[in-house]
Amino acid sequence: MTLAPFDGFEMYPTHHCITGSVKHIYDFHRYPVSEDLLLGLGRGIGFVYFHLKGTDPFYGGRANHERPGEEGLERTIGRRTGVQVESHSTTSAGVAQRSLRAMLEAREPVLVYVDMGFLPYFDFPAEYHFGGHVVVIAGHDPETDRVVVADRDPVAHPVGWDVLEKARASKFKPFPPQHRWYSFDFTGARPIAAAEVRESIAEACRGMLAPPISNFGVKGIRKAITRTRKWPDLLDETALRRTCFNVALFIDHRGGTGGGIFRYMYARFLCEAAALTGEQRLAGLSPELVSIGDRWEDVAKVFARAAEAPDPQDLLLEATEPMGEIADREQAFWEALAAVVEG
Repeated sequence: MTLAPFDGFEMYPTHHCITGSVKHIYDFHRYPVSEDLLLGLGRGIGFVYFHLKGTDPFYGGRANHERPGEEGLERTIGRRTGVQVESHSTTSAGVAQRSLRAMLEAREPVLVYVDMGFLPYFDFPAEYHFGGHVVVIAGHDPETDRVVVADRDPVAHPVGWDVLEKARASKFKPFPPQHRWYSFDFTGARPIAAAEVRESIAEACRGMLAPPISNFGVKGIRKAITRTRKWPDLLDETALRRTCFNVALFIDHRGGTGGGIFRYMYARFLCEAAALTGEQRLAGLSPELVSIGDRWEDVAKVFARAAEAPDPQDLLLEATEPMGEIADREQAFWEALAAVVEG
């Protein structure tokens, strides 16, 4: 048996691992939709800064990660498209494996969470781990026990089942995959309603302007400025250099943000939202968010330089200096956007 994706499954490059993987599933089920629209519908835009004990500090531009009290981007997208999306996780590798094999035997592509540090087609240092990565298992050869992994590039990656299981079972913090996978039922799929587009935008605005804690939203950006300047007191040089590299990675396109820490993707979503709702002011706000994304890219470039500098701490002030302007502009942008959809 030749190892290839299931019939009808297309390989193509994507921007973000989650929206790209969901798009793969939706396209396979003949529900064409852009990644940008998926990000917007799923209330996937935001900002978060955190530094958990035993981990490196983290900047993120995503929101709506599944956890207690939070539906999660995948299920929010499903709710707004009439697709029944169920989240599954288990501490049992056997249960996870049997469920995955059954779905693959039914020739159903499966969205799974993995630690990308264990995937052989990436060229990461041995100590690098990130378990919040999402791929689609898009084919399986029982004779060799290998699977086809669809990632963000257009290449079908053959991976041994044992390697896949290691990536799914990773316990590395802060995002252990917990054998998480998703199932999709398109029986009730329906067109996207204008009201749900407006609702998703309003929710994103509230997340940026009135977050539940100060680590999120515009408040989170301001907190990141002050906390980042304290990194030299908290991190040794190796950890500081690694953190600067990771922050740059998760702002620019390499980290799966589509560039500008997801701002470019959301700006394109606003243009689609304008067409779906008939509210052209949404498209009119898009260029400002692109410009804000450009400033985030400037921040990423300085963090990337810091990671390679003789002394990374020398560049932390330069890296964070534009973020005060960014926070002010984001505050004004999300207020203007909220006025459009809630007015």
